Amino acid sequence: MKGGFSHVGLATCDMESTKHFYERVLGFNCILENRISVKEGGYLRQAIFDIGQGQFIAFLESHEVPGIAREYDTSITSNLGVPSMFYHVAFSVDTPEKLNEMRSALHKKGITVSDIVQHGPAKSIYLKDPNKIQLEFT
Repeated sequence: MKGGFSHVGLATCDMESTKHFYERVLGFNCILENRISVKEGGYLRQAIFDIGQGQFIAFLESHEVPGIAREYDTSITSNLGVPSMFYHVAFSVDTPEKLNEMRSALHKKGITVSDIVQHGPAKSIYLKDPNKIQLEFT
């Protein structure tokens, strides 16, 4: 099998904040929103964002699905006892200049974002989304 990945699937307990962040703050287009009925009861609300190059990030929000708590830790790492950098989503940026622009734009929007970090041949910035998921732009 050959090719890149299709999408990353993540959870949210607050779809409105998630949509606002990924659309308005990061600038990704929400290409699909739907409601998925669950056989056991309740439903899942899904939103899929186009991150470019045929790749997507998808979020699910549970509503009254048996066995899924109303609120839970969406950060992935907190309950595992590992740093947020262990499980993260990294997005490509075309040039170092675009990375600088991205950092400035996020900072102006009031987002807490790291300094530019040089690691090997790459440079990256780090931030967290409303679900406390570690994001990297590199």
